[in-house]
Amino acid sequence: MKQLRILITSAFFILTLIALGLSGNHSVSGSMVKQPMTLDHPIQSALEREAIAMAEAQQAALDKALRSYFKRAIASGDIVGAGVSIVKDGAIVYADGFGRRNSKEADPVDGGTIFRLGSLSKGFTGVLAANIRYEGKVDWEDKVTDYIPGFQLGDHANTNRITLSHLLSHTSGAPYHSYTNLVEAGLPVSEIAGRFNEVEPISEPGAMYSYQNALFALSGEILCKASGEEIASSLENRLFKPLEMCSTNMDHNSLMAAGNIALPHYRSGKSWRPRKLVDNYYNAIPAGGINASATDMGRWMRFLLGYNPEVMPRSAIEEAFTPFVEIPGRSKYYQRWPGHISSHYGYGWRIHKFREAGEPIEKTIWHHGGSVNDFRNEIALFPEADLGICVLLNSNSRLSRTVIPDLYKIIEEVYSVQQPNQIQKGTSIALGGE
Repeated sequence: MKQLRILITSAFFILTLIALGLSGNHSVSGSMVKQPMTLDHPIQSALEREAIAMAEAQQAALDKALRSYFKRAIASGDIVGAGVSIVKDGAIVYADGFGRRNSKEADPVDGGTIFRLGSLSKGFTGVLAANIRYEGKVDWEDKVTDYIPGFQLGDHANTNRITLSHLLSHTSGAPYHSYTNLVEAGLPVSEIAGRFNEVEPISEPGAMYSYQNALFALSGEILCKASGEEIASSLENRLFKPLEMCSTNMDHNSLMAAGNIALPHYRSGKSWRPRKLVDNYYNAIPAGGINASATDMGRWMRFLLGYNPEVMPRSAIEEAFTPFVEIPGRSKYYQRWPGHISSHYGYGWRIHKFREAGEPIEKTIWHHGGSVNDFRNEIALFPEADLGICVLLNSNSRLSRTVIPDLYKIIEEVYSVQQPNQIQKGTSIALGGE
């Protein structure tokens, strides 16, 4: 029934576009137009039938292509299970699962199965910071020492130059992954903050991209003091509750009590074996402590694309996607995606520029990967295409390196080929997933 509701939403959106096209207005605002233009009954009925048939054909084609793709990945041993969500033109067109939650049991992954997100959590933190900034309670250039007086990295002059923007963009000047071991050991971030006086900076603040977990998590201490809320409460009240992300949680006990959860897996020879869910990174929620389902990630992506202005205006959201520092080199997996031109980091997000084959115009991807406890996840939004893709894996699979461009190609083919005059009447809709 979930996919049927999704289909109805898609059909309504198509009808809205048709009505706008006939009225001569080709612009579409961030929210749905609630009252499409009224047409003469015979024309309206024909357009409705054609729009519904097109939506049915697209949904069936998308479902078939995704099933084929993930069935092959499971059969070849590349993955154990996957939660997949896709947002297109303001609708969650797919939110379901493939494979198994536990390789030793038969329970399937579905749209409600909860995965640990790992560093996909950073994207929530960047947007939360933009939300609190929108309220005027914090600014990107606020000094870390104004909120955490005991913090020190390098000499006094260097320390006083480090801002919230540097924490959120991995440009504080600390060596790669400084004190990630202490985060994984479970030390409070406030305690870890006091140890950075022992770290020798490798660059000036803002000059170099050097990925961090401990320093990124320190941004949560600033946001807590600026908003007057604990970081978990702030995320819940400002984002999760308004977006009805009902299965999303931020602690180990809540995850274990959820029931419909995926277990992580590690490779043993040619097979996958389940691993115990551990409780690390919940001391560093901003950097890696959020758990969510594919369905909730669909709601999250729809919000990021500007379809919940009552929660946060798109202009404020997009501040998190402002490129702050270039990610150099060509060795990262995302730098080998088709048509890749450049990569930057904003606030909790990577921003890539790419060019499609044969097209002169550069396009944008808002992206992040996440890995924790042998979960491996990818999220990518294509703002020009009004498209979001999220894949949650319960194994640290090599498929994660290419799954975003793979699914982008599938979606592009589905939505470009299924034109109204190519629709086969009577196409059925596949409900549910493997």
